[in-house]
Amino acid sequence: MALYGSRLAGDPSMPVMPETARRYGPTPGVPSSSAQDPFFPGKVVRSRALEENTLGRSGSVPTMSGFDARSSRKPSNRDEFDGPHQFLDPPPAGSVAAQERDLPHVPTNLLVQEQDAFLSQVHDRLSQCAFDFVAKYQFPIPLEQDKRPVQVPSDREWTEWVFLLKRLATKRRIPARVLYQGQIKQLITVLENSLEMRHAAKHQSRPLKDDRNVLQLISAGLQVAKILKDAACMEYINNLYLQTERIIEARKGTPGFLA
Repeated sequence: MALYGSRLAGDPSMPVMPETARRYGPTPGVPSSSAQDPFFPGKVVRSRALEENTLGRSGSVPTMSGFDARSSRKPSNRDEFDGPHQFLDPPPAGSVAAQERDLPHVPTNLLVQEQDAFLSQVHDRLSQCAFDFVAKYQFPIPLEQDKRPVQVPSDREWTEWVFLLKRLATKRRIPARVLYQGQIKQLITVLENSLEMRHAAKHQSRPLKDDRNVLQLISAGLQVAKILKDAACMEYINNLYLQTERIIEARKGTPGFLA
């Protein structure tokens, strides 16, 4: 059965395919690097090589309108701020001037060594709290090649305990019944509020914190102990909070402190 250059036997209605199509040869008016579709004589098939040669190094397709194909491509570093957006009206000059004044004074009565000592105690006690919580309910701890197996609370820093507890919560490994008032949705928020504890305790070269900030960090640790229902840890951190508060109150108005 002949397919090219002749009709099918017994079917005079079948069109005769052109010889050029059978040979895939060049056709007048068609670039030599293109070929006609052998089954549709009027259709030109462009090769990938021709596409790449036409694009050239610039990556643009030359057209009569001068359209550049690159303009339709979305750069990889674009985000939602490059799309439709808005700008707010600038605030009044008076408001800007008031905002840019010197910041108001906030009380700072604790020495830097005292701050480090208080926050380190909270950090270590929270690590013990997380260790006891995971051990009590036998939650799994994934083994990691670059870390030793957990045997004591100090084998993991507080940020690592937070990450573990958050993963257990998001994977629904922690039942609501083991938390204070079943606050499973609040657990991640409470944990994240305490993350500054590790930075404050371990990076002791950071700027001096004001009294309210120190008390806030201790209070964040207190909330962790509360939601994990650890009465011993909660009592320990609460006593530390009261001790810190007493020192701050005793130094208010004392020369040499920023009361």
